[in-house]
Amino acid sequence: MKIKRQKIAKKTISFYKYNFSFREPFQILIDGTFCQAALKNKIQIKEQLPKYLMGEVQLCTTNCALKELETLGKELYGAKIILQRFQVRKCPHFKSPVPASECLLSMLGDTNPHHYFVATQDYAVTTGLKKIPGVPLLYIILNTIVLDKPSQSSLDHVQAVQLGGLVSPAQQQNIRTMKGEQGIEVKDTERRGKKRKRKQSNPNPLSCLKKKKKKGVPTPPLKKTEDRAKRKRSRHKKHKPEGGDKATLPVINA
Repeated sequence: MKIKRQKIAKKTISFYKYNFSFREPFQILIDGTFCQAALKNKIQIKEQLPKYLMGEVQLCTTNCALKELETLGKELYGAKIILQRFQVRKCPHFKSPVPASECLLSMLGDTNPHHYFVATQDYAVTTGLKKIPGVPLLYIILNTIVLDKPSQSSLDHVQAVQLGGLVSPAQQQNIRTMKGEQGIEVKDTERRGKKRKRKQSNPNPLSCLKKKKKKGVPTPPLKKTEDRAKRKRSRHKKHKPEGGDKATLPVINA
């Protein structure tokens, strides 16, 4: 039974890896209800979650989830101690805490950009999470941790991407990395797409006018000296022998 459960979990994880760009270490957002269920069923979260997901994990929570356990009293004191051991992620409700269910939904937004797994036993949270595509859901049933199958919204999103109606997060990330390697900024490309076409303006009428010739300024004639210099260059110069016109021959004594 355990091997079959891990095979199903492996298939589900590969679905989120391929279609929503989930990578290790997996970030798991945990609330107080999950810690309380783990305490009752004697489940070691830090030990069992990495084994079940077959990879490295980062266990985290929010300040609102911790505040909620403090207000509920001594009955959830053990769950509070467990939850305090995890990393606390910043949420927008630091000054005015809200219920943990509302806080978790706000952390994921509409597209789960930080690729969170969510571990909770709260029914209100699970129903809200199933409406967001790309959110793996963990809960505890019969002393075991279970990774829920992909929701219908996730399946619909993947189908829309395959049909060409949407761009998956994995494809968006690939586009960003390619643009970063080529030195292209996303903002510049968006601005170029939004630029309006320039209207064709008429030429300047002054530039179309013909140039007027200046009257009263005669063209300078060619100099005679230049013509003579050109003629002299074309002629071959005659070299005369040294000592005058007649060369003296040496006298030979008989």
